[in-house]
Amino acid sequence: MNKSKFSDAERDVLLAVKGVGPKVVERFEQLGICTLRKLARQDARAICEQTASLVGATCWKNSPQARNAVAAAIAAAQASVDMIGG
Repeated sequence: MNKSKFSDAERDVLLAVKGVGPKVVERFEQLGICTLRKLARQDARAICEQTASLVGATCWKNSPQARNAVAAAIAAAQASVDMIGG
């Protein structure tokens, strides 16, 4: 399991996104996605599939809400990275 974590400031950006809570952030970290820069380059569907495999539950892969929350987190990461100069 990956020990790296988002910084407090990056975690705050993600937690401000509708549908993204501490568990979603934890799943990103478990997948080795620990910076907004790295998250900004990800695909929501791929993250949901990887998370479903990680936790052994299809809800991550099959849930439009999960996919929408991940996509919104990616969009927030992209906006944040663009603001600080990519």
